[in-house]
Amino acid sequence: MTHTRARLALAGLVLAAAAALSGCSIIDQLVPASEPVRDSETDEVTEPNENADVFAIKVGDCLATADMGSVDEVTSIPVVPCSDPHDDEVYYAYDLPEGEYPGEDAVKADADATCIPEFANFIGLAYEESVLDYWPLYPTEGSWANGDREVLCIAWDPSGAKLTGTLAGAAR
Repeated sequence: MTHTRARLALAGLVLAAAAALSGCSIIDQLVPASEPVRDSETDEVTEPNENADVFAIKVGDCLATADMGSVDEVTSIPVVPCSDPHDDEVYYAYDLPEGEYPGEDAVKADADATCIPEFANFIGLAYEESVLDYWPLYPTEGSWANGDREVLCIAWDPSGAKLTGTLAGAAR
């Protein structure tokens, strides 16, 4: 009996150590994504949200994506007030047409054809003249099967410098 308790105690310590070493990743998987907290009049994000539902992201939202690493499918994304240092800002959003999933290459090509011309409307300077770059957040084949058609066009500074304030009309 004592030997069994010692094994159980050891197993508990191993599980606790594994949870501690894995950081927040286990907790993040257990905590559902939530809506960003927004000002009721301006609709701007007012509080950082490390676990904002990707489907609640809107044009003008500022993101803290530098620490996310490379992932194939995103369900939540860190959102911060634009007055806080951030990595990216959503400058345009649109939906792809219904139908069969067109494939990742076709979705990326559509994003380029749509996001690049829209860049100037938000940033105030043509994409080709800007020091900023863009990346698209688009449906995967898996999310498409669940009705996801939205593409988010997202501006960022390729120098790695943090952004502060909105990029709307920044003309840089």
